[in-house]
Amino acid sequence: MRVLFLSARVGVGHTAAAQAVRMALRAVDPPCETETVDSYRYAASIFAKVVADGYIGMVKTVPQLYRYIYERAERAERIPALRSWVNRYTAGNLRSLIAARKPDVVVCTHAFPCGVMAEYKRTIDPKLPVMGIVTDFVVHPFWIYPNIDAYAVATPEMEKALLARGVGSARILVSGIPVDPRFAQPRLPVEELRRELDLPMNGSLVLMMAGGIGIGPLELMMRALSRVKGQVAAAVIVGRNARLEERVRETAQHLDYPLRVFGFVENVYDFMHASDVLVSKPGGLTSSEALAAGLPMVLVNPLPGQEERNTEFLVSREAAILARSKGELIRTLSDLLPALSRRPASLSSSAQPLRRPYAAAHIADRIIRLARGGA
Repeated sequence: MRVLFLSARVGVGHTAAAQAVRMALRAVDPPCETETVDSYRYAASIFAKVVADGYIGMVKTVPQLYRYIYERAERAERIPALRSWVNRYTAGNLRSLIAARKPDVVVCTHAFPCGVMAEYKRTIDPKLPVMGIVTDFVVHPFWIYPNIDAYAVATPEMEKALLARGVGSARILVSGIPVDPRFAQPRLPVEELRRELDLPMNGSLVLMMAGGIGIGPLELMMRALSRVKGQVAAAVIVGRNARLEERVRETAQHLDYPLRVFGFVENVYDFMHASDVLVSKPGGLTSSEALAAGLPMVLVNPLPGQEERNTEFLVSREAAILARSKGELIRTLSDLLPALSRRPASLSSSAQPLRRPYAAAHIADRIIRLARGGA
């Protein structure tokens, strides 16, 4: 069996989701051939640059504009002409890749390749099975097309949204967002993990993250923790952002609690299992990983669009706490950390249904069924 994953170079979560499902497929079918490809490589170069690079710049400098564009697209009844053209152009460019790889199934972990493959099926090969894996707790209309064979979504609410837009129930799998199964169980006791990772051994350990590409108010988080009473410590994972890492390390020099700073790490699951609470922006993958690890979350500074929607959902389900300011973050941690020190970190009962550490295995099973001609 051959499975081609189409992702997009906007953040790290989309490729991480693909990797989790690839691992699950190989666990079930070791000879299975899988590959993840950046779909933007096959789009018009100017479009890829504007969308991939422009998204990061926009959410950092003019977030209100991105919010406006996102919300307007949510209300749109039809695909804009430019997007339709880009989908057609990219679908044509993918013809040679698909002819060379001969995949039994194409899996999309970003909305852009999902639209491209819908066009590919419409104009080139209607029989090629295609699945979309939505990597947030909301489903944007840009994901939804009548000829995508299957969707994997995180929640029953997302299933209802798809049903309302005409997607048949047989095409929807409520699986959760796929994460590495190593988030489910720690491989070592907490003390051994902290020692191995060179983390502070004493006090409540706060894990601060800025996502894979390093966007988030880490310096604010770090300074806020210095105002929290009691024995506290922190591990800060910056991601792939050298400038931010430099600023974070400089800030760390002026703080008086135990603190470790890391760039990009592959074993986030170990850091989550070694920590008492996560402070982060609410990316779909990061949030799902924390849920799988049973790690309480405090969310800060959600990016406009999907992260704001993730926040609304997670807070409404009492799966996370939103801190809207430095003062709120100080108060939240001051209340939360003493409670966690009296008992093992755990999710609230209302958040337990969102904990889906084995989502990737369920999605892999659906992919195999598609490859074999099933629904």
